[in-house]
Amino acid sequence: MKVVRIKRHPMGRNFYAINLFGVVFSIGPLSPVERNHEYIHTLQQRELLFIPFYLIYLAEWLVRYVQHRNWLRAYEHISFEREAYTMQHDLDYKHHRPFMAWRHYLRSKG
Repeated sequence: MKVVRIKRHPMGRNFYAINLFGVVFSIGPLSPVERNHEYIHTLQQRELLFIPFYLIYLAEWLVRYVQHRNWLRAYEHISFEREAYTMQHDLDYKHHRPFMAWRHYLRSKG
């Protein structure tokens, strides 16, 4: 996973990094936990062959936005983000992560 430093995040001040096709664009250095979070997204993208990942991500964000009527809350409840935030502190997660693990977070409350 390649990390590229940027001056400003395209989504605004609430965001620190964005992972596009396995390349992380970050406004500063990534801690091991942040790097792990982004690597989880890289694994999600790879298993869905990238483009379907973004289509599902956008579709789920739209559904969550209708549910919560708040764009940040919708983002926080996307299954891909829920998996990454839940497991970001487990630095060995990439070694024991089940295939398509994000689906568990799709079905659970959120």
